[in-house]
Amino acid sequence: MDQSIDLTAVDAAIERHAEGAFRFLERLIAAPSTVGQEQGALEVFARELSDLGFAIERIPVTDAVTRLPGAGVKQVSYDGRYNVLARRPGDRARPSLLLNGHIDVVPAESPQLWTTPPFQPARRDGWLFGRGAGDMKCGFAMGALALRAVLEIAPDRLSAPLSFLAAIEEECTGNGTLAAAAAGVTADAVVLLEPTNLDLLLGGVGILWLQIEVLGRAAHAEAAGRAVNAIEASLPIIGAMRALEVELNTIGDPRIPGDRPFSVNIGRVHGGDWPSSVPSLTRLDVRIGYPRGWTPEQAEARARAHISQATATDAWFARHPPTIKAIGFRAQGYDLPASHPLARMMAAAHADAHGTDPAAVVLSSTTDARIYLNAFDIPALCYGPRTDRIHAVDECVELDSIVAGARTLARFLLAWSAQTALPITFTADLHG
Repeated sequence: MDQSIDLTAVDAAIERHAEGAFRFLERLIAAPSTVGQEQGALEVFARELSDLGFAIERIPVTDAVTRLPGAGVKQVSYDGRYNVLARRPGDRARPSLLLNGHIDVVPAESPQLWTTPPFQPARRDGWLFGRGAGDMKCGFAMGALALRAVLEIAPDRLSAPLSFLAAIEEECTGNGTLAAAAAGVTADAVVLLEPTNLDLLLGGVGILWLQIEVLGRAAHAEAAGRAVNAIEASLPIIGAMRALEVELNTIGDPRIPGDRPFSVNIGRVHGGDWPSSVPSLTRLDVRIGYPRGWTPEQAEARARAHISQATATDAWFARHPPTIKAIGFRAQGYDLPASHPLARMMAAAHADAHGTDPAAVVLSSTTDARIYLNAFDIPALCYGPRTDRIHAVDECVELDSIVAGARTLARFLLAWSAQTALPITFTADLHG
């Protein structure tokens, strides 16, 4: 870099502003943002980034997104729903950068099992608990903390065009990020502030959601012998999903540790409405992880084949075959090579901040990074704090890892802004 930067001062500013970042995270957690209810949390984000001097735009999400390649199946109405974009202009001769985070969280199932209410943030033993604390509102806190420190210590060095997007529907479709990108919210590279345990998350598997409806014949329970219980009839379908998982994992993925990279999860079951009534309909909502080289159509075809095989000899199913439809994710797998300049640059920033190289990982899940890589040919990776029990009871984030991640991100932002052209090369000597 052409002038020295006092990174000790940047790190001190990060420490000084850490408590403010934690309070920002607590405000985000306290604004429940399940699918369709994101506005409150989006406005918390908008106020924080406005305070940092960013211009705020609200990017509508409409039904048009569902017709784009790579879109998921709409969950709820898009009327009045939007993403929030924080934008900071810069030198257009320099490569642009987009930070991305998703504001939506999964429902807090069984709140009575939580140590404290899921949308009431609570700190214990260096961790902050609450739904969304880990996945992924902690990333917004880390990003805001790094930005605040750099803008305080070296504002003139943050010279590249920079945007920060808070997107909806990452947890079910990816349509929020897709709609923003289709509207022109892109950059030369994207860093998604997902929880990665301070590793580089470079890839993920394909994800498909299906809903399977099984029809029965209703009756009073005393006449159950002449009825067909839809819940019991669904058991062969569950067996078919287990068989599908076995088949998928015989294919495997050498980039993902363990012997089960592809999980087939029955995440929701609905059937029946009265103990003394034989249920007439059961719905199974299923999440299927599938190989990165497959399309959603290929994954659905294999699921249908297993269901067909499991029900082929059943007389009831011969007359009343199960109904299968897509309900959310239709996401292909993705992968950014660890040798890509963006990955090398973030790895070097982490090494400078922490003295060790980060691991480069591919997970058996997905992120919105796939949208930038697959649909727009824009390099993207994920980097973020250390978390525990995401999507589960007592979800939490390690507070120190927000600070640690901000130290990496601050260095990355400074090094990025020092670049004058693509392809990007990282200047290892961040100190000048």
